[in-house]
Parts: sequence; C-alpha cells; structure tokens
Amino acid sequence: MPQFLHDPAAAAVAYSELRRRVTDLLAGSGTDRAQVVVPHCPSWTVKNVLSHMVGVPEDFMSGNMGGVTTEAWTQRQVDRHVHDSIDDLLGVWSALDSQLDLIVPNVPNPIVSQLVFDQATHEHDIRNALGQPGGRDSSAIAVADGFMRFVLSRHTEPAVAALSETSVTGFDFVRCLGGRRSADQIAAAGLDVNAVRVFMQSMPLEIPAEAIDE
Repeated sequence: MPQFLHDPAAAAVAYSELRRRVTDLLAGSGTDRAQVVVPHCPSWTVKNVLSHMVGVPEDFMSGNMGGVTTEAWTQRQVDRHVHDSIDDLLGVWSALDSQLDLIVPNVPNPIVSQLVFDQATHEHDIRNALGQPGGRDSSAIAVADGFMRFVLSRHTEPAVAALSETSVTGFDFVRCLGGRRSADQIAAAGLDVNAVRVFMQSMPLEIPAEAIDE
C-alpha cells in the first residue's frame, strides 16, 4: 500500500513555517479584524479560529486531550481565550515555540501530519475570511495533502480509497477533502462527490451546502 506521509521532522518544519505565516498575517490586528466572521466556520470569528489554532498545541503540551477533535474540546479552547486580543494569542503561541520545536519532530505519524492538516485548513479559513490568499504552495499544504491521501488509502470503500490516487493535488485537494468545497465545486475539480461524501461520514467534516469563494 502506498505511503503518502512526510516524515515527522518535515511535518514539524511545515508547522513552524505555518506559525510564522499566520503570525505575520495577523500581528497588530485590531478588534474589527478580529471579529470578522469566518465563512468556513460560520459560528467563529477570526479570533475564535486563532484561539483554536493556539489551543491545540496548548492542550497537547498540557495533556488536556479528553474529547480531542470534538466540538466541546475545541469550544473550550475558544472560551479559554475569550478575553484575549489577537496579539495576546500570538504571544501565547510564540511562548510555546521552543517547547514545540523540541517535541513536534518526535510526534509519530499520522498524528503530527493530522495536526498540520488541521492548522493548514484553518490558516486558509482565516485567509479566505480576510481576503488575503497566500501560502497555497506551502510545505504545510503538502503535508496536509499527504495526510489525507494516507487516510483515504486505508478506507474500506474502494471508491473512497481510490481518491488517494487522484491527480487533483495540493491546495485544491486539501480544500475539497477538508470540508471547504461544495458538491458542485468538488465535482468541478474532477472528484467523485459521492465518494467524498462517504469519506466525510467517518470524519468530523461535511460538505458545505453552498459554495464559498476561495
């Protein structure tokens, strides 16, 4: 069976680069920018999404992994930082840097690649909300692509497993398989919509009812 995952050290570098990109994008953001609603996460603002992005490594470092990936777990991250500004959150993230740089390369796959997939997904959710595209050819997207193909290749449904070999790659692939493209957009990309829908039934993802421009 083909292996698509990057090694943990490469995934760790991709994560570090992503942190710097998001920090550069959001540093100095005022309240108005922080409160922009993120269309891909319609109950969350830019600050809420960043709270989750910072909260994941916080919880990982503290061992607070009860209910990991559930809505309750992610909402606790948002609630924990409700009174923080964007710069406060970026400061917390920065303070974790030295610890993360030591630990993340030693986290085994697929866990570390799943972390990068989640963070890359939300980087582009924020970019979409702010109208600031970028980082679409990043190493984080490459790691996210590999993670998705790894998971797909192990699916018991042949049509779903076949998605791991699609010629759709990179940013488009990650957005289609990450619940960020509508059925029409997925079909337009050349992917089997029914197979994508079956796959998402086993993941905390769903196909949005309406297209959201990227």
